[in-house]
Amino acid sequence: MKRAVALRHLAFEDLGLLTDVLSAEQYEVSYREAGVDGLCDLRLAPEDLLVVLGGPISACDDRRYPFLIEELRLIEQSLRRDVPVLGICLGAQLLARALGARVYAGSAKEIGFAPVTLTADGRASCLAILEREASPALHWHGDTFDLPAGSHRLASTDITPNQAFGLGARLLGLQFHLEADLSRFERWLIGHTGELAAEGIDVGRLRADGCRHAALLTRSGRAVLGSWIGHLRP
Repeated sequence: MKRAVALRHLAFEDLGLLTDVLSAEQYEVSYREAGVDGLCDLRLAPEDLLVVLGGPISACDDRRYPFLIEELRLIEQSLRRDVPVLGICLGAQLLARALGARVYAGSAKEIGFAPVTLTADGRASCLAILEREASPALHWHGDTFDLPAGSHRLASTDITPNQAFGLGARLLGLQFHLEADLSRFERWLIGHTGELAAEGIDVGRLRADGCRHAALLTRSGRAVLGSWIGHLRP
């Protein structure tokens, strides 16, 4: 059975909506917990999938968090083996770094619900659903990255020009969160309470925005992720 292995950095930033999508595509889903579970024994095949999830640390902070080096090695090994890789938020930054691109602090933090602007390549990709549905995305990041060599920019915002990139049909980096299950959004608000307070963000308003957008984001998130996963079929 083909496997989908997710690298998880926070308990509540999990596969979310992706869980059902992967099950429908008959993947055996498992997690490796960052900083706890080793990765040296993990050997993925081209029919498998590596998903690198989000988290509050920097993709370049391997002096304080040495496990990031092991994650980068696994991503690089997966690239050499032609294993599909989906990077989300921190995961997209780690994927960009593994592909030789620079990762650095953005001009400002983006936290909240807002649309992305698709490029021509983005409109020809699985992300086209976001534009057709007039769907926002959940943003929660402070760092950004340069486009990896050979990749295509798929989406942007005014604050973050590189919101999504693709490289071939088997590599996708998303700075924003389409996987988030907003029925469990309260866990995000609790887990990130320090950051929300430091940024002066109104938690009540963010909660209300999550409730208002939940149905649309659930529908569009599943559609986008299902479309990309579906194209991985042999």
